Parts: sequence; structure tokens; C-alpha cells
Amino acid sequence: SYINQLYQAMRRIYDAQNELSAATHLTSKLLKEYEKQRFPLGGDDEVMSSTLQQFGKVIDELSSCHAVLSTQLADAMMFPITQFKERDLKEILTLKEVFQIASNDHDTAINRYSRLSKRRENEKVKYEVTEDVYTSKKKQHQTMMHYFCALNTLQYKKKIAMLEPLLGYMQAQISFFKMGSENLTEQLEEFLTNIGTSVQNVRREMDCEVETMQQTIEDLELASDPLYLPDPDTTKYPVHRNLTRKAGYLNARNKTGLVSSSWDRQFYFTQGGNLMSQARGDVAGGLVMDIDNCSVMGVDCEDRRYCFQITSFDGKKLWICTINNISKQIYLSENPEEIAARVNQSALEAVTPSPSFQQRHESMRPTIQSRPPTVRTNSSGSLGSESAALSALSLDSLVAPDTPIQFDIISPVSEDQPGHAKTSGQSGRRTNPFGESGGKKSETEDSILHQLFIVRFLGSMEVKSDESPDVVYETMRQILAARAIHNIFRMTESHLLVTCDCLKLIDPQTQVTRLRFPLPSVVLYATHQENKRLFGFVLRSSGGRNESHTTSVCYIFESNNEGEKICDSVGLAKQIAFHAELDHRASEKQKEIDRVKEKQQKELSKQKQIEKDLEEQSRLIAASSRPNQSSGEGQFVVLSSSQSEDSDLGDDGKKKRESEA
Repeated sequence: SYINQLYQAMRRIYDAQNELSAATHLTSKLLKEYEKQRFPLGGDDEVMSSTLQQFGKVIDELSSCHAVLSTQLADAMMFPITQFKERDLKEILTLKEVFQIASNDHDTAINRYSRLSKRRENEKVKYEVTEDVYTSKKKQHQTMMHYFCALNTLQYKKKIAMLEPLLGYMQAQISFFKMGSENLTEQLEEFLTNIGTSVQNVRREMDCEVETMQQTIEDLELASDPLYLPDPDTTKYPVHRNLTRKAGYLNARNKTGLVSSSWDRQFYFTQGGNLMSQARGDVAGGLVMDIDNCSVMGVDCEDRRYCFQITSFDGKKLWICTINNISKQIYLSENPEEIAARVNQSALEAVTPSPSFQQRHESMRPTIQSRPPTVRTNSSGSLGSESAALSALSLDSLVAPDTPIQFDIISPVSEDQPGHAKTSGQSGRRTNPFGESGGKKSETEDSILHQLFIVRFLGSMEVKSDESPDVVYETMRQILAARAIHNIFRMTESHLLVTCDCLKLIDPQTQVTRLRFPLPSVVLYATHQENKRLFGFVLRSSGGRNESHTTSVCYIFESNNEGEKICDSVGLAKQIAFHAELDHRASEKQKEIDRVKEKQQKELSKQKQIEKDLEEQSRLIAASSRPNQSSGEGQFVVLSSSQSEDSDLGDDGKKKRESEA
């Protein structure tokens, strides 16, 4: 019983050590994973992450020490006492049972022998009983000697079984403490001292922050007390009409029948150009509707107050003003609240976004402005101080302040400007965007790339520079701001065809090419950094009669969330065109080399023919002079010598020799 209690106590020590080792290792692992966590209100604190990494490394080393200690306890403490309990004590109990059985057999044999009668002795029975007594007594004696010997030996085994576990436990603890002292160096002690100081500093900062927040809460409660009323006094607390973002609870009406309806209370918020809602308990919001290019008005309802519906413009309350500002796309500008404030200060006159064909045709005449009716970003007159304020926000180094904006696409019929001469079969011609026309072969049929996108033209304006994407961003900002200010919401939808030769704007109804942009003239293209539906490109072209002077015009479009795809397609087209140009140049260069080689070969053949003719002429002269041997030999010698020297002379020497001959 005592050994069992001692074994259970040592077992608890061993299990606790195993649990401590596992818990230490788990703590180290969690500390190392701290830097991967993304807490909602916690910023990226590199100091905290590095400190916990250091702690995790040290605790991991301690965990290794604890694991070594657990192994040593298992070998040096638990193994000896387990052997004593499971082997030695069980052996004693077994011998005790055998000795008891032998003693019982001996008693039975003695009783049987004592009951033998002397008067009627049976030799056979007496012999059997005597033999039984002899065997049982001998067995009892032998069992008794082994049992007593085991009892005496157990007294020594008991001492060993108790001292060995204690010795192993102490040695394991000493080894553990030695490893700990080696790991916990003076440098670690200095680190722990610094961490303790930092903890005290953080505690003091927390106390100061809590005190500041308490004071802020008291000030806000005091200042916000009148605003807790459902209808605060607007003379003392005016409505903030310059918001471009808003969030709060609204009751939305849902029809439950032909006449009846119910109101559902949900949390609504604006996100970019969308109105979102989020039910209680949801982890994220969902899209309610797209509020780009829409207006809103307040309405009267019998069962609710402060109702509004998104139907027409009437800016009265916060939600109405906010949605109206979003519908004008002011949130896409650099300073949305400032522009919203200026837009709400005064009502500007509307500008007709689409002039008639006759006006556009007359605007093409040289005596009048060579652009369709446009809106200047800082012109005087009807625009007033609003346009001047907007131009102050623009970047003069990229876009000139007085640059006009064109909001509509000029049809091919009226494109009669210098530098935009129509090619045969280009303007007013139906175009198959996939190059499958059955008649005359179009200029894009040989193009490798054919990609079609649905786009809406927002506007274009001349720019000063075409070297940075900031030009496109600034043009987007000015065009969107001008559209919002002047309530220009109509946009012309077209199909943008991207090929290796050009970009084409095609009428989706008539398949007529509205505009054609040569791909080499497209020098810059980019998408909006936040609204990926917006993209634009800069077209560089020669300005009229002066071919040396170039002008750059930035065109802005809106697509169906395909701005990046369009830019990637244009980039791919330019790469294909560039490689095709390189191949063409290499082919032309090879042709030039072949022409030079052919010319050299002809010259060489001509020279060989001349030499052959001279040799033939010399042979004829020699043959004609043979009858006159006396003079012929001298002439033959002279001719042959002059012919041999001809090879060392130039053309002049050869002519001189021929004249002498």
C-alpha cells in the first residue's frame, strides 16, 4: 500500500512535467505566430512583434530543457519504482500463495496419517499415506525456504527501489537547472530588465490615454446633448450638406401586398458609388443599389417621418445631400468635401451636353472655334467662381487651366479637320469588329489581335504632357468634376476594337467607325487607381499644317469593370506591333544585304567576262601575225608582255597599253 502511494506521487510529478513541457512548447509556438495575426484595432507594431519573437525563442529553449527533464525522469525515477512494483512485489505475493497452498497440503496429509487405525492396518493404504506425508512435507519445506529467502531479499530491493528514483529525480533536476543557467545569460537578464521598464512605460501611457479619453467623453457628452433630440434646432446646429460618405440606421419600406407594406430597420452605408446595407449579425454588407448618376428627393408618408426616395433631386437632409453628391461622382475627386461644399453653395446653369449636328458642322469652319461646343474649366460668365475654384485644384503642369473639354464624339461625317483626312473606305463604312466581311479586305483582317469592349465616352481634352500616368488621372478628375457641376449625365456607348494597328470606336447599332486612333500614336494609357471602370489614353498627333508641332489629347472612357483588361489588351497590341516592326526591319535589312551580294556577284562576273574577252583578242592577234616570223615574234613578245602587265595595272594603264598596241 505504501509503495502504491509513493508510485502515484512520483507519477504525478512525471505527468506534471510532461504537461509543463507541452504547455511551454505551445506558448512558444503562439508567441511566434503573433506577427501573423491581424487584430481589428491593432496596428503593425514591429517592436511588439520582435519582442514576442525573442520571448518565443527563449521559451522554446526552456521547452527543450523541460522535454529533456521529462525524459530523464522517465528513465531515472519512474523505471526503478515501476520495476519494484510490477516485478518484485508480484513475485513475493506469488511465492506467498504457493507457500500457503503447500502448507494446506501438508496439513491435509498429516490429518489423514493420524486417522490410520493400528488394529486393522492395511499395508497398502499405510504406504500411500506415508508417501503423501513425505511429499507434502518436502514441498512445504522447499517452498518455505524460497519464500523466506525472497522476503529477506525484498528488504534490500526495497531500499534500492526507494533510493534510485529519488537519486534520479535529484540528478535530473540538477541537470535541468544547469541547462537553465546556461541559457539564461546576462544578456537575457538585461533584456528582461528592459522589457520590465517598457511595461511600466506602457502602463503609464495607458493611464494617461484613459484619462484623456474620459475627458473627451465628458466633453462630447456635454456638446452632443442637444443633438440627442430627434429634431434638433437647425438654426443652432445647421445640417452638414457637404458629406460624400454616410452611415446609419434606416427603415426601408417593403411591399407585402397590393396595398399593405412593412418597414425593415437595417444599417445602411455608402461605399463609393454604391448604397450598401448590413443586417444585424452579418459579418459584411450587401449591395442595395448603384447610386451613380441618380438623384433623390424627400417624400411624405402617413406612417413614417423623414422619408425620401431615390427618384429626383431635392437636397434637404443629410442622406439626400450625401446620395446626391455621390450621384455626381464627386467622391472620385481629390478633395470631395471641398467640391461638394462649393457645388451646394450656388446653383449653376446647365450646359447642353450634346449639340446639334448643324452646330457641330458650323464649328468646323476655320473662322470659328475648331471644336464642338465645350465647357472650359475656368471660363468666366456663366461658370463664375465655381469653375475658378475647380481649376485651382488642377495641376497646371499637366493640363492647361483654360483647356476646353469635349463631352461628345464627333461623327465621321463631320471629321474634316486638318490632320484628320479620311482614307478611302474608312469613314461612314460599316465595320465588322471581327474582320469577317465578305467584300473588300479591311485593314484589320491581317491583325493577330482582335478584342472588343463595351465603353462609354466621358470626354476628352488637350494635355500638356504625355509622359506620366498623372496626366490621365488629372484629366479624369477634371472631366468628372465638370460633368458633376453641369449635370451632364448622358454618355455615348460604343464598341472599342483593339487591334495591332489601331483602336476603333464603332457604333454598336450601325457598325460604323466613329473614331480611329492609330496604335503608334497612343503613347500613354492607364486606369483609375480606385475606380477600375474608368480608363483613358493619350493620343499624340501632328498639329495641322505645322508637322513639327505635336499635340496630345487625353480621351477618358467608362467600361463595365474592364479598365485593366482594356489597358492590358492595348499593351499586348503594342508589344505585338513592336515585334512585328522588328521582324519587318530585320527582313528589309536581309533583303538589302542580298541585293548588295547580288550586285557584287554581277560586278565580279562582268570583270571575268572582260578578262576572258582580252585573252581571246590576244590569241586572235597572235594567230594573225604568224606568217611574218621576223616581226611576228617581236610583236608576239611585246603583246604577250603587255598582256601580262595588264593584270598589274588599273583601267587607265590598260587603256594606255591598248592605245600603244
